[in-house]
Parts: sequence; C-alpha cells; structure tokens
Amino acid sequence: MATQPSVVTRPESIIATNRVLRNTYALLAMTLVFSAVLAGVSMVLNVPPMVSLGCSIAAIVMLWFVLPRYEDSSAGIGLVFLTTGLLGFGLGPVLNMYLSMFSNGAEIVMLAMGGTAVIFLGLSGYALTSRRDFSFMGPALMVGILVAFVAGIANIFLGFQPLALAVSSMFMLLMAGLMLYQTSEIVHGRETNYIRAAITFYVSIYNMFSSLLHLLGMGMGED
Repeated sequence: MATQPSVVTRPESIIATNRVLRNTYALLAMTLVFSAVLAGVSMVLNVPPMVSLGCSIAAIVMLWFVLPRYEDSSAGIGLVFLTTGLLGFGLGPVLNMYLSMFSNGAEIVMLAMGGTAVIFLGLSGYALTSRRDFSFMGPALMVGILVAFVAGIANIFLGFQPLALAVSSMFMLLMAGLMLYQTSEIVHGRETNYIRAAITFYVSIYNMFSSLLHLLGMGMGED
C-alpha cells in the first residue's frame, strides 16, 4: 500500500523570526539611504554647526518620548524616517567640518563608513549564524550607554580631549554590543517589533560611525 509523502513544515516561530528580520533590515536600509541623502543636502547647503546640535536634540526627543508611543502602529514608520532624517541632516555639518579641517578628510570619512559597515555586517552575521544568546548583555549595555551619554554631555562644557577619546571608544564598544544584543533578541524571538529593532540598529550604526569618525580624525587627521 502506497504511503503519502510526509510534508515538512517550518515552525511558526521560525517563520515569524524571519519575517521580523526581513522587515527590520528592509526598513533599516531605507532609513540609511534616506538619512544619507539628507546628509548630502545638508552638506550642499552648508548649514551651520548649531543645526547639527538642534537636530540631535530633536531626534533624542523623538526617540525617547514620541516613537515608543507609536512603534506598534504604521505611524511609527513615518516617525522612524523623521528621526533618522533629522540625524542624517544634522550629520552634514560634521562631515563638512572633517572635509575642511583635514587634507585627508574624505579618506577619513570613507574609512569610517567602511569600518562601520564591516563591523555591523560582521557582528550581525555572527549573531545570526551562531545563534548565541546575548541577552545577558542588556543591563550592562543600558548602564554603559547612560554613563557614556552623560560623560559626552559633560565634556561639551569641559572640552577635555582625553575624555572625548574615551567616550568615543566607549560608544564604539557599546554599539558593537548593542548590535549583537539586538540581533540576538530577534533570532531568539524576544524582539517581534521590526520598527523598534530597525531604529535600534540605526542608532547603533549612527553612533558607531560618529565615534569611529572622531577616533580616526584624531589618529590620522592631516592639516
């Protein structure tokens, strides 16, 4: 008697995880392109440095107080683009500063971009393929980011160069940890909101790039 061929079905959890990953990386890619375009517009307009500070403050308000209220609705997508657009536009004056301050400014910017891309793809790829659980990093990352943020704000008034380098180094390490942590949260099904995941990745990439740009400028900048 002939038997019916067995049908192999994928667990719902795996399908859901793959959907979150796909949507997260798609939204992340679109926001990176969008913010890059706005950074280019800002550079062409040669907006003053104070605009960068204003955009950063507005983006922080969006991240902390507005976006969490709408991250479960379609309006959250628009708010993600608004937030990343603000950060991208505010990055223009910073990039212009490096291009004008150093004779090899273009090389520094490209190295920072390439280094950030390699770090993000490498760490996310490792977390995806190894499927290691990095949830234990959560509390330490929260405390570390808060400490680094406060130290960075304080150094705006102190202007202490060694502290600035330490803060940039701290942010690089913390953002690397955040990339591993967020990817692990998706892989293990604890993060199911692709809007929240995408903005977390974007913030980690943005801070990684900014910190690497600062370190490279201090280490290899030429007058």
